[in-house]
Amino acid sequence: MNILILSAGTRNKIVQYFKRECEPGDRIIATDCSNLAPALYEADAFYLVPRITHPDYLKKVLEICKTEKIDGVLSLIDPELSLLAKNKEAFERVGTTVIGSDYELVETCFNKYAMYKKLKELGIPTGRCYMDKELFYLEKKEGKIDYPVFVKPVCGSASLHINKVGSDEELEVLFGLYEDLMIQEFMDGDEYGADVYIDMLTGKTSAVFLKKKIKMRAGETDKSVSVKDVTLFETLQRFVEACGFKGIIDIDIFHIKGSYYISEVNPRFGGGYPHAYESGVNVPGLIMQNLRGKVTASHIGDYEEGICMMKYNEVLIQRISQKEIIE
Repeated sequence: MNILILSAGTRNKIVQYFKRECEPGDRIIATDCSNLAPALYEADAFYLVPRITHPDYLKKVLEICKTEKIDGVLSLIDPELSLLAKNKEAFERVGTTVIGSDYELVETCFNKYAMYKKLKELGIPTGRCYMDKELFYLEKKEGKIDYPVFVKPVCGSASLHINKVGSDEELEVLFGLYEDLMIQEFMDGDEYGADVYIDMLTGKTSAVFLKKKIKMRAGETDKSVSVKDVTLFETLQRFVEACGFKGIIDIDIFHIKGSYYISEVNPRFGGGYPHAYESGVNVPGLIMQNLRGKVTASHIGDYEEGICMMKYNEVLIQRISQKEIIE
């Protein structure tokens, strides 16, 4: 079994977890565009590749898949997920399975307004969203919504360019400066995260891990505590199976006045996934079972409550001459 992890970057833990699940003869291969990406050095082998915007990027990745006889490929960054999903058949022709959801669903996740409409269609509670600021003004006048609100790009990630807005004047400035913005209701409540695995063979939910977020840093969970809620488990299972997700997804949730609201969906390993793995929710193991043709058993809620995650800084030292450094 050979797994290829693209755009490994600083996600050392993900590479380590896949390595722990390896059987004799299994190999974990990693790629990045820089040899200063520390996660590369956790893998059995690594390749330096062009940036994903380079015209030869896909060709290079497919060549690696053929050379290394890769069984499954996944990416750890948002911009690459659509590229993989769109070229699923090209990977299948070289014997490689793309680990993740289909292209249309990946695109829906990255279009926050499209995901809002999908949630509304399924009857899943979520915050109000507006592409049309005049409609927002109208519903604000009718008392359906009020400031503060978030103004954010319709398509974006890592919490970039998100602004909390408290007046018409601020709203007009942002809409005058940038295109493709949307307005999202400010959800004032406790924030939760869910790591969910959907069996790639059956489309059924295999695992759900819930955590209450205690502290965030740069858009990622920095400190959290494991929790359980049967009602939320059921809501998430209904949601992911109705949409047709496959593989690992990361879901942001708010708890407001006794109700849960789904905020965003990321069809990849979230930055807080180490909390799930260290609590016993072994998604790399589930992925490798699926790639071996085995249906995974249900592990929904199979972990302890009250387990805390606290991220901290670590360093990796590697001898690389100055002229060999690729940033």
